[in-house]
Amino acid sequence: MDNKTFGLRAWMEQLNRSELPAMAVVVHDLLRLAQSETASVGQLTEVLMRDAALATKVLRVSNSVYCNPGREVIKTLSRAVVVVGFDQVRMIGLSVSLLDGLLAQSPREQLQALLARSFHGAVQARNLAQYLDQRQQEEVFIATLLSHIGELAFWSHAGKQADRLAAALAEPGAEPEKVLRRELGVTFEQLTVGLLKTWNMGEIGQLVQASRTSDGPAARAVALGSDLAGRVAAAGWTDASVQALIEPVAELIGIDAEHAWQQLVSSGQEAVRVAGHCSNADLQQWIPRADDLPLDLSALLQMEVVPEPEQTPSERAPEPESEPLLQPNLELFKLSVDHLKLMVRAAMDVDTILNTLMQGLHRGAGIERVALMVLAEQKTQFRVRTAIGKGTQRWRDTFVLPCSGQPHVFSHALEQRDCLLLGGAEQGALNTLLTTEVVALVGSGPLVIAPVVAGSRRVGVLYGDMRLSGRALAQPQVTAFARMAELTGQCLQRLSQR
Repeated sequence: MDNKTFGLRAWMEQLNRSELPAMAVVVHDLLRLAQSETASVGQLTEVLMRDAALATKVLRVSNSVYCNPGREVIKTLSRAVVVVGFDQVRMIGLSVSLLDGLLAQSPREQLQALLARSFHGAVQARNLAQYLDQRQQEEVFIATLLSHIGELAFWSHAGKQADRLAAALAEPGAEPEKVLRRELGVTFEQLTVGLLKTWNMGEIGQLVQASRTSDGPAARAVALGSDLAGRVAAAGWTDASVQALIEPVAELIGIDAEHAWQQLVSSGQEAVRVAGHCSNADLQQWIPRADDLPLDLSALLQMEVVPEPEQTPSERAPEPESEPLLQPNLELFKLSVDHLKLMVRAAMDVDTILNTLMQGLHRGAGIERVALMVLAEQKTQFRVRTAIGKGTQRWRDTFVLPCSGQPHVFSHALEQRDCLLLGGAEQGALNTLLTTEVVALVGSGPLVIAPVVAGSRRVGVLYGDMRLSGRALAQPQVTAFARMAELTGQCLQRLSQR
């Protein structure tokens, strides 16, 4: 592009003669599938396979540890949908198409930095949206990713004119808006609006526009995610401008400021990891890392941790309960795991650790009743330290299981340091550990229980069941349960070393 292009119409014509429209078709078709209630695996794979390079990249990302922690070898897109999930594969396709499509024409630093910022903002916004309306997570992600598409398209396809603009913007005292109007005859925001209309992005375009005025919760999530990523890119995580966004985030998603900060930091770490999989360029280097951030530590709350338990039963009977079916939320579970990993490295207070644990297993893994039973009263009994799920709050006052006498599931799990699934016919002899005293306390039926160990100190056991609905515990839930129990022990061990 040696000739100077000037004005909105000229730029739209220029950009629409580039390779951008082909990329836009893929994005549009993937978004259409997101909005369809009858979208099939075949339709998704058909869209992705139009571009062999895109299909190959989606398979590579689907085989990454981040998307496929079980490391099952995925050779086909249809299998990727089964292992990784329909929505996740679609989002991978969208991300890869946009990131690599834009970078194909130009690897210039301005483009890489903006792409990294846009991707970081999209991850932040999507994770905020999960607190608001999970059905909008993907729309929020894409709207944030596309909120700077005009500027991205310019740096990707403007050739020598991009070089001239970069030089003009680098001049001392340059005012970006004035420079843009002088050099291009149009602003980047005008280009964004024009491209979204041309590409027929519909609701996504409306959401991008609404984010400019924060009109509605989803639009607010887009605005905050984009704003945070921009401030972090400009000044780093510890800057006052970044800290100023904690309270607005906390207010939007309905949590306290400390947990909101953890949410933002964890999402930043997630963006770094995922960017490394979704782009051929090294976008990770353009996202400031939050690994070594100092955390605002709350006062340490006392919690008894002791080495060896001795157990015996007691009796109490739960009242019949009912609860609407709880569904797993994979994104929330991953977020909770990330938070606990963060707390292993930088100690947090006990209540923060346990709240993250409970929410991750209950709302994330979809386990209906979860409780942490700790050793108390000089090792003489199990008592409930915290619990979540209908009817469990009364356990704080009423649950008492002495530590001597007939062996039971609580003592066995702690002594053997093993995660146990009991209550089904296939568990055989282990079911003898479900004593009448245990059944009187928690009811009959399948349960999962795992030891919580801080170094050499035995803290207690983590308990979970699906007693409200009567559904079986799935193996992924049991695996998630064991992992969270392990991380909780590591967090408590780190806390004891402060």
